[in-house]
Amino acid sequence: MPAAPSLTAPTRQARQARAAVAALFLTNGAVFFNVVPRYPQIKADLGVSNAVLGTALAGTSIGALLAGLLAGAAIRRFRSARVAAFGIVVTTIATLVIPLAPNWIALGGALFVVGALDAVVDVAQNAHGLRVQRLYGRSILNSLHGLWSVGAVVGGLMGSAAAGLHIPLAVHLSISAALFSVVAVVAYRFLLPGPEDAERSAEVQDLAAADGHPAVPPAHGGRRSFAGSAVRMLAVLGVLAACGALVEDAGASWGALFLSDLHANAATAGLAVVAFQAAMTTGRLTGDRVVNRFGQRTVARAGGVLAAAGMGAALAVPSVATALAGFALAGLGFATLVPAAMHAADELPGLPAGTGLTVVSWLLRGGFLLSPPLVGFVADLISLRVGLLSVVLAGVVTVVLARVLVNRTSEQAHRRA
Repeated sequence: MPAAPSLTAPTRQARQARAAVAALFLTNGAVFFNVVPRYPQIKADLGVSNAVLGTALAGTSIGALLAGLLAGAAIRRFRSARVAAFGIVVTTIATLVIPLAPNWIALGGALFVVGALDAVVDVAQNAHGLRVQRLYGRSILNSLHGLWSVGAVVGGLMGSAAAGLHIPLAVHLSISAALFSVVAVVAYRFLLPGPEDAERSAEVQDLAAADGHPAVPPAHGGRRSFAGSAVRMLAVLGVLAACGALVEDAGASWGALFLSDLHANAATAGLAVVAFQAAMTTGRLTGDRVVNRFGQRTVARAGGVLAAAGMGAALAVPSVATALAGFALAGLGFATLVPAAMHAADELPGLPAGTGLTVVSWLLRGGFLLSPPLVGFVADLISLRVGLLSVVLAGVVTVVLARVLVNRTSEQAHRRA
């Protein structure tokens, strides 16, 4: 019988599973970001231009997009625990090919494989995190995404230290692969056993309907039922996730350039992405408490307003101070949106396990791929200041579409369980 959220403290198994999946999130963030600080050395070793290196680096996003839709099938076949943990092991092994690449084409191929594996692992770890969240009966997914960001910082520091110490790339990535493979294998022992829907409450659809969440017809309705409400819901949730991707890319790709246009020096311009990522990480590490108190819909809408107002003010009255504040407010405002969209997609009834999460994750990656050329095109055509209005637009769209998110708090869930 499916387990309902517990009124009591989480069991030992639930706590161990949370710690294990948290380790996977942190490790997943650290694996790839060990490579990023070594890009200058890779570029020098291959003797390629920035444009050629950028083409090779695009292999990561292309691999993620092409393989991302396979994640649901992999989860149903092997279960999220195996795919997440052993997928990280295979990903670390794939990174060992990078130092062996004799040219940019081989480098692009290696990064294609790394991106493909990462996309599948990302869906699997989120699927398992949502399993653990159901046992807790309250939101914990935001903190897991926050730990991914912490892992990215750890990986970046490891890569930077290795580069500064002139450790050969092959040796550096071998150490990284061994370390994080051990963490993933140990974590696997404490992940949840059983089928993917073992923790689902039998009342999920009733609760969703009571909270204004559009119900999806059960699977026995056949292809027509899947092609109706489920597709519409996935499309809306995908747009929400893409809005999150657009805002994240704005902070990462355009923040420093925007501050440079405001005549900030190089050190100050670099603080744009720091302000954005620090605010987003803080929002994710603290976001579960806020979501549990006010509900996903309320938090997402408030975050959309915060991001739109903050970035709108920065663009209306541009200065270094307002720009840094605008990027920080955008990071804080969108901190919980992607986890909320993933949670809502995974809870859609009538879909095979992992399908909703897979589709929304794929659309999220599509947002990351399309956002840079879109903002860049507008920036070249008019100005970067106008291009960054996309952040304001993403905030407005979030306020409108967040109605599909469940607004149930943990206290309400407990009372109804």
